[in-house]
Amino acid sequence: MQTETSHTQKLIRTNGITLNIVQAGPVDGELIILLHGFPEFWYGWRGQIDYLANEGYRVWAPDQRGYNLSDKPTDTASYKISELVADVIGLIHADGREQAHIIGHDWGAMVAWWTALLHPEAINKLGILNVPHPHVFEQTLRSDVRQLFKSWYAGMFQIPWLPERIVGAGNWRIMAEAMQKSGKRGSFTDADMEKYREAWSKPAAMTSMMNWYRAYVQHRPEPPADWRVRVPTLMIWGEKDRFLSARMAQPSIDLCDEGTLHTFDDATHWVQHDKADEVNALLSEFLA
Repeated sequence: MQTETSHTQKLIRTNGITLNIVQAGPVDGELIILLHGFPEFWYGWRGQIDYLANEGYRVWAPDQRGYNLSDKPTDTASYKISELVADVIGLIHADGREQAHIIGHDWGAMVAWWTALLHPEAINKLGILNVPHPHVFEQTLRSDVRQLFKSWYAGMFQIPWLPERIVGAGNWRIMAEAMQKSGKRGSFTDADMEKYREAWSKPAAMTSMMNWYRAYVQHRPEPPADWRVRVPTLMIWGEKDRFLSARMAQPSIDLCDEGTLHTFDDATHWVQHDKADEVNALLSEFLA
């Protein structure tokens, strides 16, 4: 049973915007930045923050731009991958560091991949949860009809304003049910979902969150000079992911100079919720 640590919330300027950060752990510990995905916010790491802080790490879990209490730029271009990566680099520098461990899930993992590709010098170790390497994902979307079908919602999100209306109806019923039904039983309690509803209800939040999808299509990132990932990488994958095929996991690790893959056959896309203790142990061993 992990010991609960004290958390502080702080607003930090980075890359021209202000991000809300939940912080824990000793200020002189190695910095870990936890990057959440869609449609979560810092709370998506509630099962990891205390554990890693008790291990002696300085843990920062931001609301990424567009989410919850962080700034929400109105133009789609503000959510380009290059901007999201610059946010992360700015957070590292804001703590007076040159490097950090970066761990990401879902969209946060995509940002983590791109940070490793564009700024490997800024990453000590890279943790990836249930998102493939961007090059593998793009190739798979072109060749695998099954994955294209799994990603149908990303296409719907390209439509202006309508998706926000649909998922917001009935106090976010569709969104809440999608999370609870796609995870293991009990991974998202009703009390958890109330916290998510509160975050989604912030003014302009859902449009900003969906703009991540829109920007990736409308402002496609420039390919890096090299698709290989040079930093030590741990990928953790729940094989019952309804949104992303586990067939993309090993090819992603094959693009890493020093990569390790650990899969759970009974976990879903929300692996850090489904298997919090096991994920914590894997991260602890990897980071040490």
